[in-house]
Amino acid sequence: MKKKMLFVIDSLDCAGAEKSLVTLLSLLDYTKYSVDLMLFGHGGILQPLVPKEVNIRKPLEYTNFSNMSLRKSIISSVRKAEFRFLSSRIKFSLKIRKKKCSNVQKARLFWGNVSNVIETNPEEYDIAISYAQGVPTFYVAEKVKAKKKYAWVNVSYRLNDEEKEFQQKYYDEFNKIIAVSDSTKDIFLETFPRYLDRIEVIYDINNPELIWSMAKIGNGFNDDFKGVRILTIGRLAHQKGYDVALAACKQLKETGLNFRWYALGKGPLKKEIEEYINVNGLSNHFILLGVKANPYPFIKNSDLYVQTSRFEGFGLAIAEARMLNIPVVTTEFDAVYNQMINRKNGLVVKMDSDSVCEGIISMIRDKDLREEIVQYLQAEKKGNIEEVEKIYQLIS
Repeated sequence: MKKKMLFVIDSLDCAGAEKSLVTLLSLLDYTKYSVDLMLFGHGGILQPLVPKEVNIRKPLEYTNFSNMSLRKSIISSVRKAEFRFLSSRIKFSLKIRKKKCSNVQKARLFWGNVSNVIETNPEEYDIAISYAQGVPTFYVAEKVKAKKKYAWVNVSYRLNDEEKEFQQKYYDEFNKIIAVSDSTKDIFLETFPRYLDRIEVIYDINNPELIWSMAKIGNGFNDDFKGVRILTIGRLAHQKGYDVALAACKQLKETGLNFRWYALGKGPLKKEIEEYINVNGLSNHFILLGVKANPYPFIKNSDLYVQTSRFEGFGLAIAEARMLNIPVVTTEFDAVYNQMINRKNGLVVKMDSDSVCEGIISMIRDKDLREEIVQYLQAEKKGNIEEVEKIYQLIS
């Protein structure tokens, strides 16, 4: 008899955890496992890549309600004489508007105000996996019946006492906690040392054959620019350090270098980034491309990949650039040395615009250094699909 599994994640937008999950689902043996996938946001750009064997569960009632305009949600509530959803939605909206919230705070406020109207999953599973922190973790802990529960930790951040107290009661419900890198594990244990015996490391899975095949199809850059192409991939959010990238771009422009710096992603800082671009005359130098279902032709046709993150669980986009043999300049975030060897497969620099700018210039102008790094990239081991064996050990 097949084991019944549930995976839960916020959505399948084009980000690291989402790509890792889609890759994992493509590698599972569906003769042994029956798999459900629960999403809080449907229609993500990676959703069509989910294997046909996976049953994507219908949206939650509250998900459908929250996707309505406020006007329609009020009308619907009045017609049904049912105001629980509306009350929860308004409470959550008011609280996140009071102050600028981090993603961690938003997840706590969402679950604290909305969980009482979210239905319990009606199925019973052998294994339930929360594949992201925050709401998926709270949902699996509180709303899912399963013999075994596993929680993925794929972002490295430190929690204050309020967040720690809130999250701990949910992590207590899990049999195992899976960190995507050694540094992510260490940082998690700084906050939750009580889980030392429950935590282990399984790296985000990336499949080089899939990435190379996708890099050869679809569309990449559609301009006729002949200079140096720099690429950054990441949500337009504080974590990704776009303020550092923009300041470095401004400095690069002042050197007279013929370059364009492209960014793939969307997020809450879009307007702020666009304003900086306009005010500083960078419209021909820092170009927002939005989100692309297939980012790999862009990576393949770049001269340099740059990551300015403040923190990452692993840094999947860096791994993907390495798999396509594109030299990398990255800031020195906590997990960076899980995959980077400074001056071997790229440059690791301090987390400031001067250092990022200097790293980019070195990579472009020092042809010997660049050639050595490209040769190293071409020779180094690609991907880590063997990590799926750790997952089979976990779920068997």
